[in-house]
Amino acid sequence: MAIKFILIFGPQAVGKMTVGHELSQITELKLFHNHMSIELFYPYFGFESETWRLSNLLRKELFESFARSDQYGMIFTYVWALDLQEDWDFVNETCHVFEAQGAEIYFVELEADLEARLQRNDTAFRLEQKPTKRNVEQSKQNLMATMDQHRLNSKPGEITKDSYIKINNTDLSAGEVAQLIKDNFNL
Repeated sequence: MAIKFILIFGPQAVGKMTVGHELSQITELKLFHNHMSIELFYPYFGFESETWRLSNLLRKELFESFARSDQYGMIFTYVWALDLQEDWDFVNETCHVFEAQGAEIYFVELEADLEARLQRNDTAFRLEQKPTKRNVEQSKQNLMATMDQHRLNSKPGEITKDSYIKINNTDLSAGEVAQLIKDNFNL
């Protein structure tokens, strides 16, 4: 059986990590949320270029090792700025690492209205898992600024992967979304 790679993407506080966690609870998939690498380097370099460089190096090494393993699969969460070529390149390179090992690739895009995202921005689970988000006011300002600077959800027809689903999870629990993903992709 081929290893599975599930990319869950969408704007900040849309619920990627929480959905990924719930999906990992009902499948054999392992969760690697984007902040697991960011939080490692942030204490040394803040949100500067060295944090992103080292985080991307670590991610690439982990992806390559995991893709060669006999694991069932991995969930990776990512804020994908769809207006930035470097983010498209990162996604394509990451998928290639897994595809080179015969993996099945799945894209899950989450979207939710701003009010829901602002409510999710300071949930206990999010703040526990992501220390850099514990300054809630700063996190909220970053969420708003990023939303103004970048396009964080796709346009119709922009994502062309065969195994792709876009879910508006404004009024859905993380568990409901995880079950939709599991059922849709037969995970």
